Amino acid sequence: MAHDILRDVGYLGLASRLKRLADKLQADAVSVFDARSYPIQTTHFPLIAALEARGPLSVNAAVEATGVSQPAITRIHNALQKMGLTDTRPIEGDNRQKEIFLTPAGEALVSEMRASFWPAVRDAAQQLCLYPEHDLLSEIARVEDRLAEQSLATRIEQTSNSSGLRIVEYTDALAPHFDRISREWVEDMFRLEPEDIAMIENPRSKVIDCGGTILFVEDPELGIIGTCALMPAEDGAFELTKMGVLKSARGRKAGDFLMKQILRRARQMKLRELFLLTNTKCDTAIRLYEKYGFRHDDDIMRRYGHRYERCDVTMSYAMPAV
Repeated sequence: MAHDILRDVGYLGLASRLKRLADKLQADAVSVFDARSYPIQTTHFPLIAALEARGPLSVNAAVEATGVSQPAITRIHNALQKMGLTDTRPIEGDNRQKEIFLTPAGEALVSEMRASFWPAVRDAAQQLCLYPEHDLLSEIARVEDRLAEQSLATRIEQTSNSSGLRIVEYTDALAPHFDRISREWVEDMFRLEPEDIAMIENPRSKVIDCGGTILFVEDPELGIIGTCALMPAEDGAFELTKMGVLKSARGRKAGDFLMKQILRRARQMKLRELFLLTNTKCDTAIRLYEKYGFRHDDDIMRRYGHRYERCDVTMSYAMPAV
């Protein structure tokens, strides 16, 4: 028997192997659907199951219930609607939104599948996956929970980070670190301005509660050594601000590590506009910003430069189109 490369490479091929397994299971399901003359496809199941279990749902509620993307839910509904199995109607008390519901034909199909087909599928899948002391569904749930806590991309970055640095999310207990790190680098070259004080003394109200984010870098030996924030500004723009690393931790490439992570977070947040305000004295930081794609931008100076007396350099970052 020929070697199965995806088995040979182990966890390196995990995503591809799971995709292959899903494709095989879905192909078998399609053949059963065809044999029973069911008009729907296996890809329609998440929405059908959600409607059967919870009744009519708005698109957003269906997304939340299934974990499927909004475009996918819309595509599934459109396909089912063409078959006369689902339809939409205004939500009572809110004519601006609509809910998806099963039509009588859809309810009849679901009733038929629930009576005989779904139990057969459930039993067959359980035979494949359930062994003494092993339950594949429980293991999948654990992986899903761990993935929700920290993405695979972040885990890859941290695993490949030989220095052992890791990102820590903001909590109120870490606010003193934000204050200490920010004060150190500002006071090393400048004086604290009212804008600085308001933010570093009130990070939750000035950043977190406004929809922004604050990340910290933790060193395995030194603890929290750096921080950076994405702070909402006017017109939906965000400012990358208060990026700093303790002088005692310089040389550990924490700045590079933090910049990669904060830009990844900005992309995940799908920010419309990202900018920063700095000073020519911060030449090392400016080179770092340029390295990661920030460009000098006079328009940012016109719009936001007045916020700090020390600001004489403004830069913007080209966010991917949403």
